[in-house]
Amino acid sequence: MTTDPWGRVDDDGTVYVRTSEGERVVGSWQAGAPEEALTFFRKKYDALVTQVELLEKRLRSTDLSASAAMTAIDKLRASVREANAVGDLDSLSERLDALTARAEERKVEQKQAQDQARDKARDVKERIVAEAERVAAETTHWKSGGERMAQLIEEWKKAPRADRPTEQALWKRMSAARNSFSKRRKAYFAHLDQQRDEVRVLKEGLVSEAESMSHSTDWGPTARAYRDLMQRWKAGGRADRASEDKLWARFKAAQDTFFDARNEVFAERDAELRVNADAKKKILEEAEAEIPKISDPRRARTRLREFQEAWEEAGQLPRDVRDQLEGAFRQIEDGVRKNEQAEWERTSPEARARAQDTVDQLASAIAGLETALEKARAKGDERKAGEYEEALEARRSWLAEAQNALDEMS
Repeated sequence: MTTDPWGRVDDDGTVYVRTSEGERVVGSWQAGAPEEALTFFRKKYDALVTQVELLEKRLRSTDLSASAAMTAIDKLRASVREANAVGDLDSLSERLDALTARAEERKVEQKQAQDQARDKARDVKERIVAEAERVAAETTHWKSGGERMAQLIEEWKKAPRADRPTEQALWKRMSAARNSFSKRRKAYFAHLDQQRDEVRVLKEGLVSEAESMSHSTDWGPTARAYRDLMQRWKAGGRADRASEDKLWARFKAAQDTFFDARNEVFAERDAELRVNADAKKKILEEAEAEIPKISDPRRARTRLREFQEAWEEAGQLPRDVRDQLEGAFRQIEDGVRKNEQAEWERTSPEARARAQDTVDQLASAIAGLETALEKARAKGDERKAGEYEEALEARRSWLAEAQNALDEMS
């Protein structure tokens, strides 16, 4: 019989392994010496050692999951328990027990990490959902809002997963927010389409009015009517772009037809009226040179009437100089009118009566102050006397001015 610390080979070639539970047969060797049998079965043990060491290394240096580690440990444990090998199988079992404890620790660690990851995933997705709900409820910039909603959906897909109940509840809110945004956007554009249809109908009516007047020769009223149509066009809002462009092209064409015709007629008329402009410029120059020098308002009014008659006889003015010449002539008329008003105010009975009343009041005040001054001097009250003298000096000056104004009126 050949022996080994962990096994032996019997005389009949039977190979045994020693464990804490006793000996058990692991094989039979008939092909050679007993030492060769032990060497062969020790190699099988070494292979088991290698597998255990490899698992220890994976559990120590990789992110091998606890469940995968437990599966590998259980498989190795069965292999060690039933191994046809010679060696310290008990020590391998102990090492597997240690690996089992480490796998249990990893299970707890992985559970904690998984819980933390799910909490973080929940926080991330709650933020995504909250922003989606805000976009759905508040935004009115539909293009940017739609782009942001699509980005949030993509962020949701790329975000880590939370636990199943949380994931389902959050996705329900996310889906509801997306649907709410889509409904609001569709409702807005449906209402906008309705408004644009109403604007299109309104502007079709304006275009019809504009086209019906395009050949009118009633220049003034028609021009005012076109200005009114333009104000209504601007106030009416916008139709859809295609309709807006077509309707505006028709509106502008009608308007241009009328105003081009009017401008052509007015241009011819202005050319004919150029002679009138030359005549009125001459009248204006004479009036500006003569009337301001006439001091008598009545005589100035008489001379102005002569200039006004000549002005009317000269006829209409061209549009390009009408405002300038008419404005300059009105300034001469205004000057005569102001001089007449000033003369009337100066010579009217009411004005003379007011001037006389002022003179009388000042004279009475002066007489009273002179009496008071004499009394103050008699009492020797120099302070009072000084005050009365100052008051008398001022009122005598006012009386002189009032008397001059009264003399002019008289």
